[in-house]
Amino acid sequence: MARINLDRPDIHNAFNDVMLAELIEVFKNLKERRGEIRVVVLTGNGKSFCAGADLNWMRKMIDYSYEENLEDSYQVSECMYRLYSLPIPTIARVNGAAIGGGMGLVSACDIVVAQKEAVFSLSEVKLGLVPACISPYVIRRAGEAKCREFFLSGERISAQKALSAGLVNEIVALSELDEAVERWIKRFLKNGPQALAVCKELLEKVPGMTLYEAKDFTAADIAKLRISEEGQEGMKAFLEKRKPRWWIDQ
Repeated sequence: MARINLDRPDIHNAFNDVMLAELIEVFKNLKERRGEIRVVVLTGNGKSFCAGADLNWMRKMIDYSYEENLEDSYQVSECMYRLYSLPIPTIARVNGAAIGGGMGLVSACDIVVAQKEAVFSLSEVKLGLVPACISPYVIRRAGEAKCREFFLSGERISAQKALSAGLVNEIVALSELDEAVERWIKRFLKNGPQALAVCKELLEKVPGMTLYEAKDFTAADIAKLRISEEGQEGMKAFLEKRKPRWWIDQ
C-alpha cells in the first residue's frame, strides 16, 4: 500500500507548480510499480485535504502570457489524469476542506472517504474563472445535473450533500476516518490486481465507445483475463473452495 500526503498544512495543502510536478512523478512511479503496490491512499496533512491553487502561485499568473498559462494549466490536467488513470485502486482520505483543485484530486480517486465536517467547493466562478481542468473528473463522479449547480453557484457543499451527489462514497467521524479507509483497503486486497486494473480501464474507456466498439473491446478483455495467470488462479481457487494467492488478510 502506498500513502501520499499533501504536506503544506500551513496553507491548507494548496498546490503550486512544484507540488503538481512532484505529484505527477509520484503517479508515474506508482504506475511502474503496479505489481508491487496494491492500493494508494491520498490525504492531506493538518486540518485540510487541499485548498486548491496556492494564492502566491495565482499572483504570479496574473502577468502570465497565454502560452505560460497554458503550460501551467496543462500541468494541472496532467496531474489529474495521471491520478485518475492509475491501474491501482485509489482512495481519497478527506480529512478536511477540499476546494477547487482539491475537489479535482478527490474526484479523480476511485473511492472517497470523508470526515463529517469536511467541506467541498468549486468556487472558481467567484474569481471569474472555471473548474476547467478538473471538470472531466467531477462530472464523471456527480453527473451533469449536479455539476450545473456546483459549477455555476460556487457555493460550499457539506459532506452530507457531497455524499448524496455521489462525490463521496462514505462519511464518518474524524476519529473513525482511518478505520473506514482501512476497511476499503482490505476489500481491495481480496481482489485480483490485474482484474482491478482492467476494471479501471473499462470505466475510463467504455463510456466513450459506441455499443459496437464496446462489443469487441469488452469481449477481448474478458477472453484475455480468462487465460491469464491471475484469471486461471482465480477460477481454480473458486472451484477448489480456497483463497486465491493474491488474497491478503490484514
